[in-house]
Amino acid sequence: MKASHWPADLQQIRRLRLFHNVAVGSLNRLLKEFRACELEAGEVLLTPFNRNHHLYLLLQGQLKVYLGSLDNQPVSTLAAGDCVGEISFIDNQQPSAYVVATEPSSVLRLHRESLLKLSEHSPQLMQNLLELLCTRVRQGNQQILDSEQNANIDTLTGAFNRRWLEHVYQRESTRCAFNGRPLAMLMLDVDHFKAYNDQHGHLAGDYALCLVANTLRNQLRPKDSLVRYGGEEFVILLPEIGEEEVRRIGERLRHSLERIGSFYSPAGALPGVTVSIGLAQMRPKDSLQSLIARADQALYQAKQLGRNCLCG
Repeated sequence: MKASHWPADLQQIRRLRLFHNVAVGSLNRLLKEFRACELEAGEVLLTPFNRNHHLYLLLQGQLKVYLGSLDNQPVSTLAAGDCVGEISFIDNQQPSAYVVATEPSSVLRLHRESLLKLSEHSPQLMQNLLELLCTRVRQGNQQILDSEQNANIDTLTGAFNRRWLEHVYQRESTRCAFNGRPLAMLMLDVDHFKAYNDQHGHLAGDYALCLVANTLRNQLRPKDSLVRYGGEEFVILLPEIGEEEVRRIGERLRHSLERIGSFYSPAGALPGVTVSIGLAQMRPKDSLQSLIARADQALYQAKQLGRNCLCG
């Protein structure tokens, strides 16, 4: 980072979010404290290994923020008008992230002591700073929620994945056992899926899996969990429903797919698919693995009987 010349521009400073509605007199006294710097593309501005004593205001260019390692994907992108370093400015600790210029950039650097002096006489500045911090916290919370959700979702079908199944089974089995309520599992396998892929192509197979997931999901309750267990296999966890009702649900789901002779996809019209279904009811002291094993055995029986049927 090298120093550069910056003609003190009060109007430019007032447009920055941090100084919005801050008294002109206060800003005029602060102008002489700014130091302009130029960053080259790829230059690291902040790192968790070096203590930071400055707040940086991005005038031109772009900065990216990385957590943990520069090899990770960036968690946010900063554009002209944004500030960076405010967290370490507040607690006077090392930065919590790497901040890197992704293109030649210009920043204004302000030492924390200068800003602290101004904050003593400017409640508006502190309000602006708190609003910036709240925005960053909310963005961080949303990223956590998004990453958790993405970690539990199958990206192709939008169904939950096996990681989620392990979590939800522990929760639902404990709750149902405590309340003396039943818990059932349906295991579904798309019939002759390899032949479908061979005849129509793997992209068509992907669309068929999406059709299955959407058809099933639209007929389930919010408390039911649809899981893509692997390949063309799906698992549905159904809490608080007895065996006969589960059987009726399974048959309804099977019929709903059987009735779709063809469907429209981005690849054009494609033939529908059918499913074989295995049913298993939770027993006392069942683990997820033992429940899946019985549902899988019932599914095997359905295939042996000619497919497109329910057993268990």
